[in-house]
Amino acid sequence: APPESLLDDIVLTHSLFLPTERFLQQLHQQYPWGALGGTLGASGAPSAPWEEGAGLRRKRAVLAVLLHFLDTYKGLLQEEESAGKVIKELYLLIMKDATLYQDLEDEILKLHQLVETVELKVPDETPAPNKQVKPLFRHFRRIDSCLQTRVAFRGSDEIFCRVYMPDHSYVTIRSRLSASVQDILASVSEKLQYSEEQSTRDDPLILVTMASSGEKAVLQPSEECVFTTLGINSHLFACTRDTFDSLVPLPEEIQVVPGDSEIHRAEPEDVATHLTAFHWELFRCIHELEFVDYVFHGERGRRETANLELLLQRCSEVQHWVGTELLLCEALGKRAHLLKKLIKIAAICKQNQDLLSFYAIVIGLNNAAISRLRLTWE
Repeated sequence: APPESLLDDIVLTHSLFLPTERFLQQLHQQYPWGALGGTLGASGAPSAPWEEGAGLRRKRAVLAVLLHFLDTYKGLLQEEESAGKVIKELYLLIMKDATLYQDLEDEILKLHQLVETVELKVPDETPAPNKQVKPLFRHFRRIDSCLQTRVAFRGSDEIFCRVYMPDHSYVTIRSRLSASVQDILASVSEKLQYSEEQSTRDDPLILVTMASSGEKAVLQPSEECVFTTLGINSHLFACTRDTFDSLVPLPEEIQVVPGDSEIHRAEPEDVATHLTAFHWELFRCIHELEFVDYVFHGERGRRETANLELLLQRCSEVQHWVGTELLLCEALGKRAHLLKKLIKIAAICKQNQDLLSFYAIVIGLNNAAISRLRLTWE
């Protein structure tokens, strides 16, 4: 493999074998110190100097890896406080060589620019910018939000979330996206003043996800970033073990709503263009590292895959939208016309290279209930 591809693979997949902090520490130890070009051993003591010329090559190699790492992970390093500390130490060590090695001037200048970009100069002294608290992943259903430029989600982002009770009352909590189930329940308990009741009764709360179909799943206290796992028409419930079996979906999720008449008036080209534009906005927010975490880390990678989870959730939503619109269209002629329009929308999306919309519509049309509409297909 070309050196660039190999370096790219190492930087992207290192977390499968070494935590980011350990990876950077190893890089720090490999950087030759001073003009003689020795390295720092595992204990921090300097090792024997390198032969003439080898130190400069080693410095350049370490710089190449660090530059590629910063260029790949910029925007994500604010979540890695310990990694930022190691990067600062290595950065200061490299900056001392700026006057010793004129050949490293270009690399050091690029390093300085990248460190400025990822805001690692004074992370503890610089106040965090005011962030707008985002509603729980329901913002993409609002027209005004769809028209705005999207910003990638990070684990430190704060969101509002409704947590429902067995009687369908709810509390609204403000939580970090990366919050664990235990943290969420603590916030709910504080809102309900539940801690006062726990002294007299031994019935701790559990967090449950419930879909409109009535399907329920208990979330474990150690699970993180559970907000991204909520499917379409799913909600969080807090209850005791005794009341778990009595949980029922929210009434508004059971009712059948009329089909959206807008789709009947819209042109296929316009619908396909809007789908492509919006899904491109979602895709642009996904860091390539999220694909690695999603495939290899499983549950442990959930905190890093919020943007990818949102795109997958959107794909599922389009599938359900296609099936729902067809099934709620009672007039045979109107339904057949809508079916043709959806097929045309899928074809245009494929031409636009929007395979997400294309496959979502095709899978929606492949729904068993849609397949049984024999007269419509004929």
